[in-house]
Amino acid sequence: MAVNLHPSIDNGIKKGDPNFAGGTLNCKCGAVEVKLASNVAHNHACGCTKCWKPQGANFSVVAVVPKDKVSVTKGADKLKVVDPSATIQRHACTNCGVHMYGRIENTKHPFYGLDFVHTELSPQTGWQEPQFAAFVSSIIESGFPPSRMGEVRSRLKEIGLEPYDCLSPPLMDAIATHVAKASGVLKA
Repeated sequence: MAVNLHPSIDNGIKKGDPNFAGGTLNCKCGAVEVKLASNVAHNHACGCTKCWKPQGANFSVVAVVPKDKVSVTKGADKLKVVDPSATIQRHACTNCGVHMYGRIENTKHPFYGLDFVHTELSPQTGWQEPQFAAFVSSIIESGFPPSRMGEVRSRLKEIGLEPYDCLSPPLMDAIATHVAKASGVLKA
């Protein structure tokens, strides 16, 4: 069985346009629109359990953009922060649940001033393509079988995304497996 990474990268990476100047993001139900007045940076596949992922995907595809380049042009009243205690304040549509942008409010955080966005929500093409994969082991915390992590990393490399974790992959898999078992999403 093939690994479902994310619909926008499962069939390979489409190169972006370095001269792309931005566009709009739309939630799945059409209630919210966000304008990005520049291209994104550090686009990547993310395996964390906080980022929004389309159904069936094991990774999100998320990038950053300067927060002064982000504006809500429709449906601001439909946005709500998913988890007020999280470092990244993910603003989601209250109708469909799609995360429209994530903002770090802590001025001392290294990523303060950058908003996290999902360019797959845009009808425009040209956005920077994904450059790497982060928090790969964290997909285990969503219930992905630890025994298939080698397959995931191989597939990521095959499509041109270097998989990253904080420690060696086997150690990160062990940590994530422990967390998944402790939370009950992965059975012993």
